[in-house]
Amino acid sequence: MASIPRKSSPGSNGGSQPAIPDERKRKRMQSNRESARRSRMKKQKQVEDLTGELSRLQIANNQLLQSIGAKEQAFVQVDNMNNVLRAQAMELTDRLRSLNSVLQIVEEVSGLAMDIPEIPDPLLKPWEFSRPALPVADMFLC
Repeated sequence: MASIPRKSSPGSNGGSQPAIPDERKRKRMQSNRESARRSRMKKQKQVEDLTGELSRLQIANNQLLQSIGAKEQAFVQVDNMNNVLRAQAMELTDRLRSLNSVLQIVEEVSGLAMDIPEIPDPLLKPWEFSRPALPVADMFLC
């Protein structure tokens, strides 16, 4: 096959015809290398950013877990204290009932009128149960 001579483009000489495709190929290869390098650098930066975010999220997660653990412990302590207070309230209610029954007997025997208060049931109507007016913070300091 015979090669067809090409017309030279403006600004090029006839002797550099074979160099133009090689020059284009070389520039394209160089451009591809630079593009690949930029792509690798971009990917590396993304990996570093994600690694940093992972570290920050792990630290935040650990802090949240510690906070949850502390709150769970505080809840258990408050729940235990609440159970103790309920038991004490029931015990005191029973003692007050016992004292009121003694007062009723004394009232019947002596014939004197005594003011015997009605005892609310703290389990049925806890909002009616008389309790000291302590701020919540003071309750934990006792």
